[in-house]
Amino acid sequence: MVSFYMDICISLIEGIVITMNTLSYKVAFAIKQANPEGTSSIEVMQYSLSILFNTACIIISSLVIGWLTGQWKGTILTLFSIALLRFVSGGVHLKSAKACNIASILTCTIIPHLSSFLDNYILLINGVSLVIMAISAPKPDKNAQLPIKWFPFMKVIAMLLVLSNFFIGSSVIGLAFFVQSLTVIYWKRRVLL
Repeated sequence: MVSFYMDICISLIEGIVITMNTLSYKVAFAIKQANPEGTSSIEVMQYSLSILFNTACIIISSLVIGWLTGQWKGTILTLFSIALLRFVSGGVHLKSAKACNIASILTCTIIPHLSSFLDNYILLINGVSLVIMAISAPKPDKNAQLPIKWFPFMKVIAMLLVLSNFFIGSSVIGLAFFVQSLTVIYWKRRVLL
């Protein structure tokens, strides 16, 4: 039964990704027609718009699923926690928008449900996340072109965020930080979806 619902969700997400890519092309084309001289190429605008539209898809889908499953607040907290830590720590990117959307939506909607089972392990989870951030962060997007001189500052901020949960004590935040910390590990010969 779970497999049936997963298949439906994946099919819906595939359709949404295709729609988002089509929409981003149409919007980029319309912008280019409206101002051909003062805009970037259609491809550049489509790429940027597809990132924005797919991010909106992840947020909206996660919030709807969180609301339907009674974990709306936990889903908001998960989205915020992962986004905040990812902003300073970076992390691996999946190879396609579809894979990213599926992984992100599943992560943000499952964490609030799992967190209650991990209350007794929150200190361990925080500790592991802190060690991973100390060793591996940051792992910025290669397209971000951030100066290397910012990396130590980004590492410290990422570690402070994880440290803050030792005082907050939230299993949702702890699990969200742990999942995000796994994305900064440098795996040898890593192949992701």
